[in-house]
Amino acid sequence: MAKAKSVYVCNQCGYETARWMGKCPECGSWNSFTEETRAAAPEPAEKKLKRAPGSGAEAMLVDDIPDEAMARLTTGIGELDRVLGGGVVEGSMVLVGGDPGIGKSTLLTQMCANIAKDGRTVLYVSGEESARQIKLRANRLGASGSGFYVLSENDMTTVEKRMEQLKPHVMVVDSIQTMYLPELASAPGSVSQVRESASILMRLAKAAGVSVFLVGHVTKEGSIAGPRVLEHMVDAVLYFEGDRENHYRLLRAVKNRFGSVNELGMFEMQEAGMQEVTNASEALLSERAHNASGSVVMCAMEGTRPLLTDVQALVSNTVFGNPRRMASGVDQGRLALLLAVLEKRVGIRMYDQDVYINIAGGMNLTETAADLALCAAVASSRHNQPIPQGWAVMGEVGLAGELRSVSHVERRLSECMRLGFDHAVIPRQNLRGARIPEGMHVHAMDTVTEALGEVFGWGKNGRR
Repeated sequence: MAKAKSVYVCNQCGYETARWMGKCPECGSWNSFTEETRAAAPEPAEKKLKRAPGSGAEAMLVDDIPDEAMARLTTGIGELDRVLGGGVVEGSMVLVGGDPGIGKSTLLTQMCANIAKDGRTVLYVSGEESARQIKLRANRLGASGSGFYVLSENDMTTVEKRMEQLKPHVMVVDSIQTMYLPELASAPGSVSQVRESASILMRLAKAAGVSVFLVGHVTKEGSIAGPRVLEHMVDAVLYFEGDRENHYRLLRAVKNRFGSVNELGMFEMQEAGMQEVTNASEALLSERAHNASGSVVMCAMEGTRPLLTDVQALVSNTVFGNPRRMASGVDQGRLALLLAVLEKRVGIRMYDQDVYINIAGGMNLTETAADLALCAAVASSRHNQPIPQGWAVMGEVGLAGELRSVSHVERRLSECMRLGFDHAVIPRQNLRGARIPEGMHVHAMDTVTEALGEVFGWGKNGRR
């Protein structure tokens, strides 16, 4: 009988080597190799995977492919349908990731119950919890349904058999890292186990038209654990964002083959489960302090959704040799760039000031349209001068102090006007061909100096 041999596999890209390496030569990841034991001889014929990856289809001209609308299944949760692009596509595979305890299993249990109530069959496969535990969570959420089946199993062979027997419309696998194939010698959660288990589920989903949701563990850095090929195999990748101590949860789509990417859904964690927040802008501004310096409202675009967010800044005299720069919800490197622009182009002394930035509600602003709001918040806190009531600020700031245009300005202005912000400072380039909402007062500016002067009235009293 042949001896087993050890190989080292990269958890990020699946690269294999005969010896341990500190850095993966394929993807450049450090300390990502784990040891797996494999048989040196070929597997017996009866243990080989009898799953052909192809279907023998013929090549077709693109013009001859029939135009068929994708059938979508509503989940009964409006925010989840928004992130998915309008509902669950038949035969799709969706990967849901997030920190432990943030609400992944809760949301998917609610989704399964809603779909089962519509007369469809749902299979919830759990490799981490027993059927009794799932029953307790379902009772707490009020989730029930004659077509809601629960399977506590992590053997993919058994899962495949039960799936073929029940023929569900939707299946949830919680989590993909706990699934394993007996014919593979590696432990559950290893690269080979995760890759092969996901391949089986993908084949079943495409062949039987079953919509599959995979729950994925995350690493310390917040990315999906396991090989990166897992994210390439699925049709959509959804991430839960937010702190477990915060009652708001943000569900973001970072990949979606059937809808818009970077779409955002907002939920609130309550005793009855995950409740969707339909008016996210109002929720984010509900606890905003009025007439407080360092607080500025801007409209961010999350996919196709405009959201009013509260950009907060606190500036104080430093007691350290080097002033502190701390940012939550924005890139710290971008903050350092904007502070340099304020000091060089506007003349606001920042070299002896500590600066703290926070985006209220746990939001994470990645677009450059928040640049002008950050500058206004810092200037407001630096001079202890509040922003006038009903004003919103947005625009990209260049290194020369110029304002650059932002996208979807009409939708941003409409959202501002809907919540009572009837004054908006925007780049002048955005006025070309833009339809301004009735009653909105737009202040179009060319430079950050002009914009701050318009907001604070510096041009009138000369204060800076």
